[in-house]
Amino acid sequence: MTAIPFAISSRHKGFNRAEVVDQNFIEFVQLWKGDVRTAPRDDDAVLPGSALDARGFRELLESQLISRHLDLMARVLRVQNKVFYTIGSSGHEGNAMVARLTRHTDPAFLHYRSGGFMAERFRKLPGMDPVMDSALSFAASKDDPASGGRHKVWGSKPLWVLPQTSTIASHLPKALGTAVAIEQAQRIGHQLPIPDDSIAICSFGDASSNHATAQTAFNTAAWTAYQKLPAPVLFVCEDNGIGISVKTPSGWVANNYQHRANLDYFFANGLDLAEGYAQVQRAVEHCRSTRRPTFLHLKTTRVMGHAGTDFEIEWRSIGELFAVECSDPLLRSAAIALASGLYSKDDLLNLYEATRKRCFAAAEDADSRHRLTSLEDVMAPLAPYTPAAVNAEATRADYAAQRLKVFGGEAKLPEKLPPRHLAIQIGQALHDLLAKYPEALLFGEDVAQKGGVYTVTKGLNKTFKGSRVFNTLLDETMILGLAQGYANMGMLPLPEIQYLAYFHNACDQIRGEAASLQFFSNGQYRNPMVMRVASLGYQKGFGGHFHNDNSITALRDIPGLVVGCPSRGDDAAMMLRTLMALAKVDGRVCAFLEPIALYMTKDLYEAGDGQWQFDYPAPDQAMTLGESRIYNEKANDLVVFTFGNGVPMALRAARTIEAELQWKVRVVDLRWLAPLNDAFIAAQAKTAKRILVLDEGRKSAGVGEGVITAIVEGGFGATPLHRVVGADTFTPLAGAALLVLPGEADVVAAAHALAG
Repeated sequence: MTAIPFAISSRHKGFNRAEVVDQNFIEFVQLWKGDVRTAPRDDDAVLPGSALDARGFRELLESQLISRHLDLMARVLRVQNKVFYTIGSSGHEGNAMVARLTRHTDPAFLHYRSGGFMAERFRKLPGMDPVMDSALSFAASKDDPASGGRHKVWGSKPLWVLPQTSTIASHLPKALGTAVAIEQAQRIGHQLPIPDDSIAICSFGDASSNHATAQTAFNTAAWTAYQKLPAPVLFVCEDNGIGISVKTPSGWVANNYQHRANLDYFFANGLDLAEGYAQVQRAVEHCRSTRRPTFLHLKTTRVMGHAGTDFEIEWRSIGELFAVECSDPLLRSAAIALASGLYSKDDLLNLYEATRKRCFAAAEDADSRHRLTSLEDVMAPLAPYTPAAVNAEATRADYAAQRLKVFGGEAKLPEKLPPRHLAIQIGQALHDLLAKYPEALLFGEDVAQKGGVYTVTKGLNKTFKGSRVFNTLLDETMILGLAQGYANMGMLPLPEIQYLAYFHNACDQIRGEAASLQFFSNGQYRNPMVMRVASLGYQKGFGGHFHNDNSITALRDIPGLVVGCPSRGDDAAMMLRTLMALAKVDGRVCAFLEPIALYMTKDLYEAGDGQWQFDYPAPDQAMTLGESRIYNEKANDLVVFTFGNGVPMALRAARTIEAELQWKVRVVDLRWLAPLNDAFIAAQAKTAKRILVLDEGRKSAGVGEGVITAIVEGGFGATPLHRVVGADTFTPLAGAALLVLPGEADVVAAAHALAG
C-alpha cells in the first residue's frame, strides 16, 4: 500500500486540534495521488497482502468512521451543553478488529477508548444502532440503553458488554474472574448464560498496565495458567504511548510483557487494518483454543488529546502533534480504501460526511430526550429490594434431601444438636447454604483444607470438594475480582476476606466495581455476592491493628452495599440466609462481618454459664433486613444501642447498672449496619429516658455517628445521650488494646454520667 505522506496538518498551527484531525482526513482523500489497484471482484475476496476480505474492510472502516465522528460530535456539542463526555477513541479505532474477530457472547470489559470496538460489535445482532445508542449515552439521556443516563459508558446487555466508568485497571480482576468462572461453571455443572467456549475480553491503556490492580490480574492469570487451569481472558493493551500527559517509555510494554511466563504475548498493529487483522486473529484464536491468558499488545495512537479539556498545544510541541496526527489510523484506512479501488475519492468523502451527518442528527435527537430529573430516578437501580421475595427465598426449605446428605442424617441436623457458639453455627449455616444453592462457591485464603484461620469453614472442602470450596492466592483484590466473575456467570460467590484490615487493600473492587454495576447498567447487570470478613476487636493473645480492625466506615460509605454483623450464632445463621437471598433475588452486594472475639465465646456472665450459646434455627427461619434484636424490651430508664462485641458487653454492663442505679436497661443489637434502620432507631429512642451508644469503632466516622444522627433527625436529640467509643488510633498489641477499645467499665461510667 502507498505510504502516507507527512502531515498535511502542519498548515493548521492555530486550529483546534479536533478541526485539524477532521480536515486532515478530508484533505488526505482529496489530494490522494497513489496507485489504484483493481478492486476485488466480490466482497469475500481477500485484499492483496492481507487476511482481511473486502466486506470485512468496508465494515471495519465504517465502524472506524462512526467512532471518529462520535468523537468530533462530542467536541462540538459539549460547548453547547448537549453532550457531557469528551474522552474519545480517536487513534484507537483499530480495536474494531478485536470486536469483529470475537463474538457478541464473549463478555467484554472495555477501555473508555473503545468506540470502534462498540461500533463493530453492534453488527453482531440485527436491528441495533451504535450511533443512536452512543449518542444517548453521550447526552446523559434517560433513554440511554446502557446506563439510563447515569454515565457515559460503553455497555450493552444483548452484546455482553459490561459497563465500566473511566476505570484505571480496576476492571482487570473481574475480567479475569469471568474467564475463570466460564471454566469453573462447567466443573460444577452450572449452566452458563453464554457458550462454553467463550472468552473474556478486557481492554486498557499502556499507562493503566502499570497500575497495581492490573498487575494483580496479570499475576493471577499467570498463577492460574502455571497450574494448568484454564483462564481464557484476552487482555488487550491499547498502547498509544501516553497516559494523559505522562509518556510511556518507548518499548516498555513489549519489554515488560513479551517474555512473561504463562501470559502469552501477541502484537498487532492497530493503526493498519490490512496488517493488523491477521495478527489480532492469531491472538483471539489462540486464547479461544488454548484457554490460556493471552496478552494482545495493540499498537494505537491518541489524536485530539485525552479529552476536550486537554489542550495539548500547551504542553506538547507542534512537531510532536503533527507526527501524532500523521499516524492517524483513519488516514491509513483511507489509503487502503483508495489504493485497493474499493472506494473512489468521492465515495469515501461521501461516506465520511454521511457518517458525520448521522452522528450529529443522533446527538440532536438525544438532546431532545428526557434526562434524569429526580433523586428517585437516579437511585432506582442502585439498591433494589423486594422484601416479600427475599423473605420467601431466605426461608425456602425445599432441599431436605440435600441437607440430610450434607449433615449425615436426621439426627445430625444442626437444629437437632445442643446449643452452640458463633463459629460453629456460621460453619453449619455455610454447609446449609452450599446444600441449598448448587451454584454457590466459597473461596479465599486458607478456607479449604485448613478450614480458615479460625476453623469456621472446617469440613466444607471435604463435603463440597475443591470445585466449590477452594483456596485462592494471597490477594484480596483478586479474591473480589473472582467473586465478580462468578457473579457475572450466574453463580453465587461467598468470598472470604481473612481480616477486615485486609479488605482495605481491595476496597475499590467493591466500591468502584461490584456495588456500582447495577447503578451504571440501569439494573441490567449485577454482582450478587456475600463477602465474609473476620472483623472487629478484642481478640486475646493475637492481635494488633491488623487482626483487630473495627473500621467499618469504608464499608458503610459504599452506596448500595448491605452490611450485617451478628453477635450470636443463631442470628448469624438467619442473617446469612437473608444475605444470600438478597444476592439471589435482588443481585445485592453484601458484607457479613464476623466478630472474631465472639467466635468461640460460650459464656455471658460467668465462666461456664453457657449463656452465649444458642439453638441453631431451622432452615425456614430468617431475619428481615434492618431487623434488630432487643433485650429487655420494656425497659426505658436507659437504652443502649450497639452491635457485635458490644452486645454481650452491654448486657454485662446492664446488670451492673441495674444494681447500682436501680435502672431498667434495654439493649438494642442493631445487627444491620448498612443501611441503618433509622426509623427503628428513632422509635426505640422515643421511649427512652436516656440513651447510650456503644460503638467499639473509632470516635470519628463510626457506626455510632449514624445512630446519633438517626436519633436527632427523628426528633429525639433532647434526650440525654452519651457515646462510648474507641479512640481515634490504631489498635496496639496485647493488653494495650484495651486502652483503645471501650470496656464494660466505660459503659457503666457513662451510665453514671447520665445519672449525674
